[in-house]
Amino acid sequence: MKSDYQADIDAIGKIDSVPTILDVVCRTTGMGFAAVARVTDSRWIACSVLDHIAFGLQPGGELQVETTICHEIRQSGEPVIINKVADDPVFCGHPTPAMYGFQSYISMPIVRKDGSFFGTLCAIDPKPARLKDPEIVGMFRLFAELIAAHLDSIDQIAISEQLLAKERAFGAMREKFIAVLGHDLRNPLASLVSGTKMLMRKHEAEPDSRRILLLMQGSLLRMRGLVDNIADFRDRDWEAG
Repeated sequence: MKSDYQADIDAIGKIDSVPTILDVVCRTTGMGFAAVARVTDSRWIACSVLDHIAFGLQPGGELQVETTICHEIRQSGEPVIINKVADDPVFCGHPTPAMYGFQSYISMPIVRKDGSFFGTLCAIDPKPARLKDPEIVGMFRLFAELIAAHLDSIDQIAISEQLLAKERAFGAMREKFIAVLGHDLRNPLASLVSGTKMLMRKHEAEPDSRRILLLMQGSLLRMRGLVDNIADFRDRDWEAG
């Protein structure tokens, strides 16, 4: 069964630069596991993974969100960077490093343009790593912002495609309506115009009848003109297309 967040996994999968980002993260930091994770108040879901340490997660894999530091990052909105868990005054006694067996950890929040929290770009390794470096932190922040920008673009493209589909549907309805005017109404109008002319000849000597028939004929001719103009507009539209 597909994850409830399959759309988010698919969206990250559409970003061609994500595998390169994870590779650069691992090569630059020397860490063995990097991932883009979707993090909510109740779920931690791997969207893209690079695993050199057999951590065991694949895209779509989940961790219990309460057991992750990413859960705390979602609440605070701040990155967490640990060079060595054993020497870190905040996380040396934290249960998560012991549970998942890592000593070095870095996780940067991925925040969308509207301010919503998507998840994290994170990396772990069982060995210590030099992560509290302005260049490393800046790289992670830049990559997280890049992923967020790509996600916003994907959403914008989807909205544009929906609007285009609606516009095409409206265009098809318009063409159908114009076709009805251009074909189905022309013959009845022609018959009415001809019938009116016949009646005018028949009642030529009756002023009241002739006046009414002249008014009818004028209205019918205006209707025929409107139909012809609409049909001509459609023909010009097709030629322009």
